[in-house]
Amino acid sequence: MKHLISILLLACAVVTAPVQAEQVRYISDNLFTYMHKGPSTQFRIIGSVNAGTKVALLETNKETGFSRVTDDRGRSGWVNSDFVSRQVGLQARVPALESELTKVKAALAEATKSSDEQNAGLKNSLALRNTQISEMEEKSITMNDQLTASQAEIRELRAKIDTQKDDLLMKWFTYGSMVAGFGLLLGLVLPHIIPRRRKRNNGWA
Repeated sequence: MKHLISILLLACAVVTAPVQAEQVRYISDNLFTYMHKGPSTQFRIIGSVNAGTKVALLETNKETGFSRVTDDRGRSGWVNSDFVSRQVGLQARVPALESELTKVKAALAEATKSSDEQNAGLKNSLALRNTQISEMEEKSITMNDQLTASQAEIRELRAKIDTQKDDLLMKWFTYGSMVAGFGLLLGLVLPHIIPRRRKRNNGWA
Protein backbone atom coordinates (compact mmCIF):
# COMPACT_ATOMS: atom_id res chain seq x y z
CA MET A 1 0.00 0.00 0.00
CA LYS A 2 2.81 2.40 0.92
CA HIS A 3 4.59 1.51 -2.32
CA LEU A 4 1.45 2.37 -4.33
CA ILE A 5 1.08 5.73 -2.55
CA SER A 6 4.73 6.55 -3.30
CA ILE A 7 4.18 5.81 -7.00
CA LEU A 8 1.06 8.02 -7.11
CA LEU A 9 2.88 10.92 -5.40
CA LEU A 10 5.79 10.61 -7.85
CA ALA A 11 3.40 10.64 -10.81
CA CYS A 12 1.67 13.78 -9.50
CA ALA A 13 5.02 15.51 -9.04
CA VAL A 14 6.02 14.71 -12.63
CA VAL A 15 2.71 15.97 -14.03
CA THR A 16 2.74 19.22 -12.03
CA ALA A 17 6.43 20.01 -12.60
CA PRO A 18 6.90 23.13 -14.80
CA VAL A 19 8.15 22.44 -18.29
CA GLN A 20 10.56 25.01 -19.75
CA ALA A 21 10.86 24.18 -23.43
CA GLU A 22 13.26 26.10 -25.59
CA GLN A 23 11.61 28.63 -27.89
CA VAL A 24 13.20 30.10 -31.01
CA ARG A 25 13.67 33.87 -30.80
CA TYR A 26 15.84 36.54 -32.48
CA ILE A 27 17.77 39.51 -31.15
CA SER A 28 16.01 42.62 -32.49
CA ASP A 29 17.70 45.05 -34.87
CA ASN A 30 19.37 47.33 -32.31
CA LEU A 31 23.00 46.84 -33.39
CA PHE A 32 23.84 44.48 -30.49
CA THR A 33 22.94 43.82 -26.87
CA TYR A 34 25.02 42.75 -23.90
CA MET A 35 24.66 39.31 -22.30
CA HIS A 36 24.80 39.33 -18.49
CA LYS A 37 25.56 36.61 -15.97
CA GLY A 38 22.25 37.21 -14.17
CA PRO A 39 18.79 38.73 -14.83
CA SER A 40 19.74 42.43 -14.55
CA THR A 41 22.41 44.95 -15.51
CA GLN A 42 23.91 44.57 -12.03
CA PHE A 43 25.41 41.24 -13.07
CA ARG A 44 28.72 40.89 -14.88
CA ILE A 45 28.74 41.22 -18.70
CA ILE A 46 29.85 37.93 -20.25
CA GLY A 47 29.63 39.00 -23.89
CA SER A 48 27.46 40.61 -26.54
CA VAL A 49 24.96 39.26 -29.08
CA ASN A 50 24.70 40.83 -32.53
CA ALA A 51 21.41 42.00 -33.98
CA GLY A 52 19.49 39.32 -35.86
CA THR A 53 21.20 36.44 -34.01
CA LYS A 54 19.00 33.37 -33.59
CA VAL A 55 18.73 32.42 -29.91
CA ALA A 56 16.90 29.84 -27.81
CA LEU A 57 14.66 31.41 -25.16
CA LEU A 58 14.96 29.41 -21.93
CA GLU A 59 13.08 31.55 -19.40
CA THR A 60 11.93 35.12 -18.67
CA ASN A 61 12.18 37.09 -15.44
CA LYS A 62 9.19 39.47 -15.56
CA GLU A 63 10.32 41.37 -12.44
CA THR A 64 13.62 42.52 -13.95
CA GLY A 65 12.57 42.41 -17.61
CA PHE A 66 15.40 40.05 -18.58
CA SER A 67 15.34 36.73 -20.45
CA ARG A 68 17.80 33.85 -20.30
CA VAL A 69 18.85 32.70 -23.77
CA THR A 70 21.39 30.49 -25.50
CA ASP A 71 22.97 31.97 -28.63
CA ASP A 72 24.33 30.30 -31.75
CA ARG A 73 27.77 30.01 -30.10
CA GLY A 74 26.42 27.95 -27.23
CA ARG A 75 26.71 30.74 -24.66
CA SER A 76 23.96 31.00 -22.05
CA GLY A 77 23.16 34.30 -20.33
CA TRP A 78 20.57 37.00 -19.66
CA VAL A 79 19.61 39.81 -22.05
CA ASN A 80 17.05 42.61 -21.92
CA SER A 81 13.66 41.14 -22.89
CA ASP A 82 12.95 44.20 -25.06
CA PHE A 83 15.68 43.00 -27.44
CA VAL A 84 14.26 39.48 -27.81
CA SER A 85 11.84 39.28 -30.76
CA ARG A 86 9.83 36.68 -32.62
CA GLN A 87 10.62 38.42 -35.91
CA VAL A 88 13.59 37.38 -38.00
CA GLY A 89 16.31 40.08 -38.12
CA LEU A 90 17.13 42.30 -41.09
CA GLN A 91 20.29 40.34 -41.80
CA ALA A 92 18.16 37.32 -42.70
CA ARG A 93 15.22 39.18 -44.26
CA VAL A 94 17.13 41.45 -46.66
CA PRO A 95 18.82 38.59 -48.60
CA ALA A 96 15.47 36.80 -48.85
CA LEU A 97 13.81 39.92 -50.24
CA GLU A 98 16.67 40.46 -52.68
CA SER A 99 16.36 36.87 -53.86
CA GLU A 100 12.62 37.31 -54.27
CA LEU A 101 13.20 40.55 -56.17
CA THR A 102 15.57 38.77 -58.55
CA LYS A 103 12.92 36.15 -59.24
CA VAL A 104 10.27 38.81 -59.82
CA LYS A 105 12.55 40.63 -62.29
CA ALA A 106 13.16 37.38 -64.18
CA ALA A 107 9.44 36.69 -64.29
CA LEU A 108 8.82 40.25 -65.50
CA ALA A 109 11.36 39.89 -68.31
CA GLU A 110 9.70 36.66 -69.42
CA ALA A 111 6.22 38.15 -69.22
CA THR A 112 6.92 41.22 -71.38
CA LYS A 113 5.50 39.38 -74.37
CA SER A 114 2.18 38.73 -72.60
CA SER A 115 -0.75 41.07 -72.16
CA ASP A 116 -0.58 44.57 -70.71
CA GLU A 117 -2.73 43.49 -67.77
CA GLN A 118 -0.24 40.83 -66.69
CA ASN A 119 2.61 43.29 -67.09
CA ALA A 120 0.79 45.85 -64.94
CA GLY A 121 0.35 43.29 -62.14
CA LEU A 122 4.00 42.32 -62.23
CA LYS A 123 5.10 45.98 -62.27
CA ASN A 124 2.98 46.68 -59.20
CA SER A 125 4.56 43.71 -57.45
CA LEU A 126 8.01 44.88 -58.48
CA ALA A 127 7.33 48.39 -57.22
CA LEU A 128 6.22 46.98 -53.88
CA ARG A 129 9.35 44.85 -53.61
CA ASN A 130 11.54 47.81 -54.57
CA THR A 131 9.93 49.90 -51.86
CA GLN A 132 10.55 47.17 -49.30
CA ILE A 133 14.17 46.79 -50.41
CA SER A 134 14.71 50.57 -50.24
CA GLU A 135 13.39 50.63 -46.69
CA MET A 136 15.59 47.71 -45.73
CA GLU A 137 18.64 49.33 -47.34
CA GLU A 138 18.02 52.58 -45.46
CA LYS A 139 17.81 50.68 -42.19
CA SER A 140 20.94 48.74 -43.10
CA ILE A 141 22.84 51.98 -43.82
CA THR A 142 21.73 53.39 -40.47
CA MET A 143 22.85 50.22 -38.71
CA ASN A 144 26.23 50.35 -40.44
CA ASP A 145 26.69 53.99 -39.40
CA GLN A 146 25.83 53.11 -35.81
CA LEU A 147 28.21 50.16 -35.92
CA THR A 148 31.05 52.32 -37.29
CA ALA A 149 30.49 54.97 -34.61
CA SER A 150 30.40 52.35 -31.87
CA GLN A 151 33.58 50.68 -33.12
CA ALA A 152 35.36 54.06 -33.21
CA GLU A 153 34.22 54.80 -29.67
CA ILE A 154 35.42 51.38 -28.50
CA ARG A 155 38.83 51.91 -30.11
CA GLU A 156 39.10 55.32 -28.45
CA LEU A 157 38.21 53.89 -25.04
CA ARG A 158 40.71 51.07 -25.45
CA ALA A 159 43.42 53.58 -26.39
CA LYS A 160 42.64 55.61 -23.26
CA ILE A 161 42.83 52.48 -21.11
CA ASP A 162 46.20 51.53 -22.65
CA THR A 163 47.50 55.08 -22.06
CA GLN A 164 46.39 54.98 -18.43
CA LYS A 165 48.14 51.64 -17.97
CA ASP A 166 51.37 53.03 -19.46
CA ASP A 167 51.17 56.16 -17.29
CA LEU A 168 50.62 54.07 -14.16
CA LEU A 169 53.53 51.78 -15.05
CA MET A 170 55.81 54.76 -15.68
CA LYS A 171 54.72 56.35 -12.41
CA TRP A 172 55.58 53.21 -10.40
CA PHE A 173 58.85 52.87 -12.31
CA THR A 174 59.71 56.50 -11.42
CA TYR A 175 58.84 55.92 -7.75
CA GLY A 176 60.98 52.81 -7.69
CA SER A 177 63.89 54.64 -9.29
CA MET A 178 63.57 57.46 -6.76
CA VAL A 179 63.56 55.04 -3.83
CA ALA A 180 66.56 53.15 -5.22
CA GLY A 181 68.44 56.41 -5.87
CA PHE A 182 67.65 57.70 -2.39
CA GLY A 183 68.89 54.45 -0.87
CA LEU A 184 72.09 54.62 -2.91
CA LEU A 185 72.61 58.25 -1.88
CA LEU A 186 72.17 57.37 1.80
CA GLY A 187 74.64 54.54 1.39
CA LEU A 188 77.26 56.94 0.04
CA VAL A 189 76.63 59.86 2.41
CA LEU A 190 76.00 58.18 5.78
CA PRO A 191 79.51 56.75 6.17
CA HIS A 192 80.91 60.29 5.90
CA ILE A 193 78.36 61.83 8.28
CA ILE A 194 78.46 59.28 11.08
CA PRO A 195 81.89 59.45 12.85
CA ARG A 196 83.77 56.22 13.25
CA ARG A 197 84.53 55.01 16.77
CA ARG A 198 88.17 55.14 17.68
CA LYS A 199 89.63 51.90 18.85
CA ARG A 200 90.73 51.98 22.51
CA ASN A 201 94.32 51.05 23.14
CA ASN A 202 94.07 48.52 25.92
CA GLY A 203 97.72 47.56 25.69
CA TRP A 204 100.30 48.19 28.37
CA ALA A 205 101.95 51.61 28.38
